[in-house]
Amino acid sequence: MRGFRFAFCLAVFPLVASARAATPSEDLIRQGEYVARAADCAACHSVRGQAPFAGGVPFDLPMGRIYSPNITPDPDHGVGGDTEEQFARAVREGVRKDGASMYPAMPFPSYARMTDADVHALFVYFRYGVKPVATTPPASTIVWPLSMRWPLTLWRGMFAPSPQSARRATQRSFPDPVLARGAYLVEGAGHCGACHTPRALTLQEKALTAADGDLYLSGGGSVDGWHPPSLRQENRTGLGRWSEDDIVAFLRDARASEGSAFGGMADAVEHGTQYLTDDDLHAIARYLRSLPARKTPDPVWKYDAATETALRSGDVSARGARVYVDHCAACHRDDGRGYPSVFPPLAGNPVVMDEQPDALITLLFKGATVPATRNAPSAFVMPSFAHVLSGQQMADVLSFIRGAWGNGASAVEVGDVRKSAPKGKGADGEGMPLN
Repeated sequence: MRGFRFAFCLAVFPLVASARAATPSEDLIRQGEYVARAADCAACHSVRGQAPFAGGVPFDLPMGRIYSPNITPDPDHGVGGDTEEQFARAVREGVRKDGASMYPAMPFPSYARMTDADVHALFVYFRYGVKPVATTPPASTIVWPLSMRWPLTLWRGMFAPSPQSARRATQRSFPDPVLARGAYLVEGAGHCGACHTPRALTLQEKALTAADGDLYLSGGGSVDGWHPPSLRQENRTGLGRWSEDDIVAFLRDARASEGSAFGGMADAVEHGTQYLTDDDLHAIARYLRSLPARKTPDPVWKYDAATETALRSGDVSARGARVYVDHCAACHRDDGRGYPSVFPPLAGNPVVMDEQPDALITLLFKGATVPATRNAPSAFVMPSFAHVLSGQQMADVLSFIRGAWGNGASAVEVGDVRKSAPKGKGADGEGMPLN
């Protein structure tokens, strides 16, 4: 009997040891969480106030609305039943477990650059570090025949690189290993081009990396009413006046002396970039500063004190000046410089001087929140003015801001406000008057 127990223990011990060996280490789970932060998974798969990564975030595409899937380890509603190979193929190639192609709202053309080690860590994190949630997101509103997914297979073949070719492109020569790391984070996991690079009518990004040309990160199209600016070295509408430390502060704290995060970028900082190491943040910043300006000539912005002098003397005769004094100056000041790290400046702000005023109009309609971060624990809110200002007043005050303090941007007309107004507010007369 004693020999039987000994033999039984010898037989069972390898099974126990194997089970223990199969359990990933806490370090690997934490590494996967870090990759998930860098890849900003939460922003697209987590609805505020609901369980993390349970999906349900809406995406409005030209053909209708889709919702992000549940990526928790629930075996029936999430990715708990996926093998690592299936998980990796979904992330880097845009192919679901059932073989169907994903919509390009999933940034798999960028994720294709992710290393095997990072994808493995990501898989481990979503299998062992995330709580399973047994919920199914709403169904897509895309109707047949546009809902057929087989054309997406052709799209992937034409516009999405294979993981092998993408990684070869990422491994191009850099004079500085810090630049190489920054390129990997920006072009790969960070998928910055998904918002900040223009897209063709067929929805692909016109450039996936800096090696593809100077359209990369030169400013994207409208995303939920926001217009992502250039991340290249334009002096007026890009990052030309931002130092490496400015960019690091923005990615870490959602605020810098030149501006604050709002819209989708606020989510990216809140869920992702604030958790990156200083080394990685500096790598990203150094890489962005290596991208030359696309627009030429590229005049340097210079502060003009004429608007400040007029407002402080009580002169509100300029178009939109009275609206600015009544509704904006308390936070952004007569000199347009705001209160850095609290209320962003309007003078010299790249978003203010952008050729397209969409983001400013959306800000007036929706308001915005600069999120609290670990280093800046207080959130600051800009209220919505949808029920306060008429469409004409919005056009007037934005024209004033875009023309003041040396900004020199084009005026905004009420037609621009109607065009960029969120549905149900303005264009059809609901929510606020557009007179």
